Amino acid sequence: MKILKALSDETRLRIIKLLEDGEHCVCDIVAALDMVQPKVSFHLGVLKEAGLIKDRKDGKWSYYSLNDADILRRFLLFTVIEKVGEEDTKDDSKRLKSFLEYKGQKQSG
Repeated sequence: MKILKALSDETRLRIIKLLEDGEHCVCDIVAALDMVQPKVSFHLGVLKEAGLIKDRKDGKWSYYSLNDADILRRFLLFTVIEKVGEEDTKDDSKRLKSFLEYKGQKQSG
């Protein structure tokens, strides 16, 4: 039941779509969704509790990725990613790309 509840929210579907390409820190997801950190963290918590994503700590940063450890979750995640169209998350992807470029420039310079 937790999985279905987690998949019933557009923001959480957008987060799953962002994580399709790999691991991201909370700040990346906040920038991509153009939302405040507490709201994003709430949605990440729901997804994590449902077992759809996993996290790891690196110092003060938390990084999230898809949890495809078992076949049921892998199938659900694949289905969600296929159903959430590129058009629906085009702006998220643009914001994420811009933020990652900015972050890369800031770290190298």
